[in-house]
Amino acid sequence: MGGSGSKSKGFWPFSGSGSVDDPTKDGNEQSLARVRTFPGATPFVFTRRSSMFFDEDGDLAHEFYEETIVTKNGRKKAKLKRIQKNLTAQGIIKLDHPCIHVDFPVVLCEA
Repeated sequence: MGGSGSKSKGFWPFSGSGSVDDPTKDGNEQSLARVRTFPGATPFVFTRRSSMFFDEDGDLAHEFYEETIVTKNGRKKAKLKRIQKNLTAQGIIKLDHPCIHVDFPVVLCEA
Protein backbone atom coordinates (compact mmCIF):
# COMPACT_ATOMS: atom_id res chain seq x y z
CA MET A 1 0.00 0.00 0.00
CA GLY A 2 1.13 3.56 -0.47
CA GLY A 3 1.90 5.85 -3.30
CA SER A 4 4.78 5.63 -5.70
CA GLY A 5 5.78 9.27 -5.72
CA SER A 6 9.16 10.88 -6.13
CA LYS A 7 11.03 11.57 -2.90
CA SER A 8 13.42 14.18 -4.28
CA LYS A 9 11.39 17.38 -3.84
CA GLY A 10 7.79 17.60 -2.73
CA PHE A 11 5.41 20.39 -3.56
CA TRP A 12 4.44 21.03 0.06
CA PRO A 13 6.73 23.82 1.32
CA PHE A 14 6.98 22.49 4.90
CA SER A 15 7.85 18.94 3.96
CA GLY A 16 11.52 19.18 5.02
CA SER A 17 14.49 17.70 3.26
CA GLY A 18 14.58 14.46 5.22
CA SER A 19 18.37 14.46 5.61
CA VAL A 20 20.03 13.85 8.99
CA ASP A 21 22.80 16.42 8.39
CA ASP A 22 20.37 19.37 8.50
CA PRO A 23 22.04 22.05 10.69
CA THR A 24 18.72 23.55 11.83
CA LYS A 25 17.68 20.34 13.57
CA ASP A 26 18.48 21.07 17.19
CA GLY A 27 16.59 19.41 20.01
CA ASN A 28 13.60 21.77 20.11
CA GLU A 29 13.68 23.47 16.71
CA GLN A 30 11.80 22.16 13.75
CA SER A 31 13.31 22.38 10.31
CA LEU A 32 11.30 24.06 7.63
CA ALA A 33 11.99 23.66 3.99
CA ARG A 34 12.61 26.77 1.98
CA VAL A 35 9.21 28.38 1.55
CA ARG A 36 8.36 28.87 -2.09
CA THR A 37 7.14 32.36 -2.77
CA PHE A 38 4.71 32.95 -5.58
CA PRO A 39 4.72 36.50 -6.94
CA GLY A 40 1.35 38.09 -6.46
CA ALA A 41 0.10 35.28 -4.22
CA THR A 42 -1.81 36.38 -1.17
CA PRO A 43 -3.25 34.28 1.65
CA PHE A 44 -6.52 36.21 1.45
CA VAL A 45 -9.66 35.35 -0.51
CA PHE A 46 -11.78 38.30 -1.64
CA THR A 47 -14.44 36.56 -3.77
CA ARG A 48 -16.28 33.25 -3.76
CA ARG A 49 -18.84 31.40 -5.84
CA SER A 50 -22.34 31.83 -4.47
CA SER A 51 -24.56 28.85 -3.71
CA MET A 52 -27.77 30.80 -4.36
CA PHE A 53 -29.97 30.90 -7.47
CA PHE A 54 -32.40 33.26 -9.19
CA ASP A 55 -35.75 31.94 -10.45
CA GLU A 56 -37.93 33.28 -13.29
CA ASP A 57 -39.43 35.97 -11.02
CA GLY A 58 -36.03 37.26 -9.91
CA ASP A 59 -36.26 35.81 -6.39
CA LEU A 60 -32.97 34.76 -4.79
CA ALA A 61 -32.74 31.61 -2.63
CA HIS A 62 -30.80 28.39 -2.05
CA GLU A 63 -33.76 26.17 -3.00
CA PHE A 64 -37.16 26.73 -4.61
CA TYR A 65 -40.34 24.74 -4.01
CA GLU A 66 -43.84 24.81 -5.45
CA GLU A 67 -46.94 23.58 -3.70
CA THR A 68 -48.89 20.85 -5.48
CA ILE A 69 -52.21 19.30 -4.47
CA VAL A 70 -52.22 15.50 -4.42
CA THR A 71 -55.51 13.57 -4.21
CA LYS A 72 -55.18 10.18 -2.55
CA ASN A 73 -58.20 8.09 -1.48
CA GLY A 74 -60.49 11.07 -1.92
CA ARG A 75 -58.41 13.28 0.38
CA LYS A 76 -56.54 16.30 -0.86
CA LYS A 77 -53.05 16.78 0.49
CA ALA A 78 -50.65 19.64 -0.19
CA LYS A 79 -47.14 18.57 -1.08
CA LEU A 80 -43.99 20.58 -1.81
CA LYS A 81 -42.13 19.81 -5.04
CA ARG A 82 -38.61 21.07 -5.53
CA ILE A 83 -37.96 23.19 -8.63
CA GLN A 84 -34.68 22.47 -10.39
CA LYS A 85 -35.30 23.89 -13.87
CA ASN A 86 -35.10 27.49 -15.08
CA LEU A 87 -32.77 28.54 -12.26
CA THR A 88 -29.78 30.85 -12.82
CA ALA A 89 -26.74 30.79 -10.55
CA GLN A 90 -25.94 34.03 -8.76
CA GLY A 91 -22.29 33.75 -9.77
CA ILE A 92 -19.21 35.12 -8.05
CA ILE A 93 -19.81 37.48 -5.15
CA LYS A 94 -17.44 39.78 -3.29
CA LEU A 95 -16.87 38.98 0.39
CA ASP A 96 -17.49 41.69 2.99
CA HIS A 97 -14.40 40.64 4.95
CA PRO A 98 -11.45 38.83 3.33
CA CYS A 99 -10.88 35.25 4.48
CA ILE A 100 -7.63 33.27 4.68
CA HIS A 101 -7.31 30.66 1.93
CA VAL A 102 -7.47 27.07 3.13
CA ASP A 103 -4.53 25.79 1.08
CA PHE A 104 -2.13 28.67 1.75
CA PRO A 105 0.57 27.59 4.25
CA VAL A 106 0.60 30.43 6.77
CA VAL A 107 1.42 30.30 10.47
CA LEU A 108 -1.30 32.22 12.31
CA CYS A 109 0.04 31.98 15.86
CA GLU A 110 3.15 30.49 17.39
CA ALA A 111 2.76 29.65 21.05
